[in-house]
Amino acid sequence: MPYLLKTEPTVYSFADLQREGTTIWDGVTNSVALKNLRGMKPGEQLIIYHTGDEKSAVGSASVVSVDASDPRNPQVKIKTGKPLPKPVTLAEIKANKLFADSPLVRQGRLSVVPLNEAQYKLLTAN
Repeated sequence: MPYLLKTEPTVYSFADLQREGTTIWDGVTNSVALKNLRGMKPGEQLIIYHTGDEKSAVGSASVVSVDASDPRNPQVKIKTGKPLPKPVTLAEIKANKLFADSPLVRQGRLSVVPLNEAQYKLLTAN
């Protein structure tokens, strides 16, 4: 299952991930987002989404490993992928019927959002 990971670009941006190559995705406190992190599997695809002033999906990544031995602080190692061909804004996402029932639209504060294959393909195809 693909996921979308939200990050404030002034704190940690997709460019930071590209520079580092890999990182541990942490700092998540919402119980639903933590459940989503714990459910990730190596090889699953990710979309990196910038919050704040940008509000856009900007790049891809993938899950390298998951250590969920501490359920309150799962350690998900991710590796960078490529920038999206064109950033996809939140307005474009909200306007697309594929996202009508998505937690990305319905639960705006959720920082780790599951995507279905059609949503992932739409975000990476632009």
